[in-house]
Amino acid sequence: MKRSVITGTGCFIPSSIRSNKDFLSSEFYSEQGEVIDLPNETIVEKFKAITGIEERRYAEDSMNTSDMAALAAKEAIAMSGVDPETIDQIIFAHNFGDIVKDSIQCDAIPALASRVKHLLGIKNPSCIAYDILFGCPGWVQGLIQADAFFKAGIASKALVIGAESLSRIIDPHDRDSMIFSDGAGCCILEYKETGDNGAGIIGASVQSHCVDEAYYINMGCSYKPESDPDVRYIKMKGRKVYEYAVTAVPAAMKDCIDKTGVGIDSLKKVFIHQANEKMDDAMMKKLYKLYNTTPPANIMPMSIQWLGNSSVATVPTLLDLVLRGKQEGHELNTGDVVLFASVGAGMNINAVAYRM
Repeated sequence: MKRSVITGTGCFIPSSIRSNKDFLSSEFYSEQGEVIDLPNETIVEKFKAITGIEERRYAEDSMNTSDMAALAAKEAIAMSGVDPETIDQIIFAHNFGDIVKDSIQCDAIPALASRVKHLLGIKNPSCIAYDILFGCPGWVQGLIQADAFFKAGIASKALVIGAESLSRIIDPHDRDSMIFSDGAGCCILEYKETGDNGAGIIGASVQSHCVDEAYYINMGCSYKPESDPDVRYIKMKGRKVYEYAVTAVPAAMKDCIDKTGVGIDSLKKVFIHQANEKMDDAMMKKLYKLYNTTPPANIMPMSIQWLGNSSVATVPTLLDLVLRGKQEGHELNTGDVVLFASVGAGMNINAVAYRM
């Protein structure tokens, strides 16, 4: 039996660290444009208690999203041992393209995947490079899409990337700006003969909810009243996102697990989008409650405490850290079954079950 197998992973973690203390001098406003009448120390403490975030990474001023992606890609290619000229597809999941520092202007022409192909020096014209926009679940969706192309006989080797520079589209007067960060993660996915119980993708589930939920995450003006009304920043209805995620994501994860025929007790790790520690914990408890049990200890690796929420980059970055032995207390072995899951703008959710 052939399956889509991850043969290499890579990530790029920016060197510029922003701790919670760096926001103590910020001027925060409410969604109604009123100054939040709380000491910044209190705002930051409450933020950490909810999200778990203590620090986050921002890209250097001279580095764009596609630059970070190319550096991560080189790591994944090196781990896999593949010849870059044999890659059939480069699938790049992002939401804002390249954003020049202080410009607040998205640049996605040419596609970021094309830019990565250029930076990698891949000459093969049959290596198709394209981008996908799917919110934070974009990298997981890239896996699903590549797997479909493999099964259709169109391709057999793909570079799947998730990268973002959210620090360049955040409103400095919005408390939610402390959530977001920059980074890149990726993998090489190959269609290989693995046997009936071999490695690879063994199931997937995807949903889009676009009625009431479509604008839970969108672009909007700064909360500071006198700010330029023509400049847009990423905005999030935090409570709505939380309520949606803790209901919809566990259901999608269960659907994915049930499709595989692998029991919940067989899960070794769950790599969930690093959006909010409290929310991720609630989603895990809800998933296991659907099976009338509780999550085992150490099931969910977390990087949000020191990396923040880098959108599409969170899941592949976390996977790479675990595979390289850089996530203390977590390791994976041949035959382990893991779950990738994410939620984000759209609103979109997805899950992929994978056997190592």
